[in-house]
Amino acid sequence: MGRDKALLSWPPSSTTDVSADTFLSAAIRLFAPYVDSVLVVAGKNERELAPIVYAHGASLVVNPDPARGQFSSLQTGLREVLNHGRDAAMITLVDRPPVSPATIRILESEFETGLQRSMWAVIPEYQGKHGHPIVAGREMIEAFLRAPDSSSARGIEHAHPDKILYLPVDDPLVAMNVDTPEQYAALTASTP
Repeated sequence: MGRDKALLSWPPSSTTDVSADTFLSAAIRLFAPYVDSVLVVAGKNERELAPIVYAHGASLVVNPDPARGQFSSLQTGLREVLNHGRDAAMITLVDRPPVSPATIRILESEFETGLQRSMWAVIPEYQGKHGHPIVAGREMIEAFLRAPDSSSARGIEHAHPDKILYLPVDDPLVAMNVDTPEQYAALTASTP
């Protein structure tokens, strides 16, 4: 991307309109009504993210060795979830725009129902593409934490397909990934 994706404007703005929100601040505000606490995992960008995290009432967790990769940041955050005495987490990546609140409510409801069927996680999908946020229970969290940090979340999920509920939702943002300036520009053009 050439710059920190957490700090991209949300909703996307043209060069003449400046958004007061970023991917990060919008995600914190989205999750806050549905969770006990919002944890943001930072790496080398701790100084840049801290003011946004704290201004929006979230907590900052620092990955001590972000060079180990994205999965190590997931593990760092999930250890903190368990340290807070929680058995479930909503997980998203910073390179995805926030989904609709309706999607969060659907995922939360299906997770509660899925617990009765011994499901470990609920993962949204849009037009067959799996996305974020995911809602992970204790068993899924522990599977992530037991895996080597060279693993991928997708690999761990795919190792337990009978324990994952892939939930079709009518929200294209669950599958939207923004890694390049071109993808962000396309998102800017498609967002009202």
